[in-house]
Amino acid sequence: MKSLYSAVATAKGGRNGHVQSDNRVLDLEVRAPKALGGANDNYTNPEQLFAAGYSACFDSALNLVIKNEKIKAGETSVTAKVTIGQLDNGGYGLAVELQANIPGVTREEAQSLIEKAHQVCPYSNATRGNIEVKLIVTNS
Repeated sequence: MKSLYSAVATAKGGRNGHVQSDNRVLDLEVRAPKALGGANDNYTNPEQLFAAGYSACFDSALNLVIKNEKIKAGETSVTAKVTIGQLDNGGYGLAVELQANIPGVTREEAQSLIEKAHQVCPYSNATRGNIEVKLIVTNS
């Protein structure tokens, strides 16, 4: 792989700690959510951070596909729902549902576009074969 950019962040304290990027733009306290034994839902957590990264990356991949195919579409949006659960072996795993809205195209066109974006997106390529990823078109 030809390197284009590297992001750097450091975590201290795990799910009940602090994360910070090397440039200090990302500087957050993280806590386990209430559903995982945390006191409340007042802080971000690793699943939210993963959902934010995946949705932003996938939306960029989707817009690249739309541009390359010279399709006229409105402003897209992608919502990522990241679920954590226990695996049969006692470990933990993730599942992702990506909900994409592409105004100005048919449902069929939107489905084709998100499937193509799923082949381009670095997050999709990194997780392929490791976690379940559902692609959902939310166009009405």
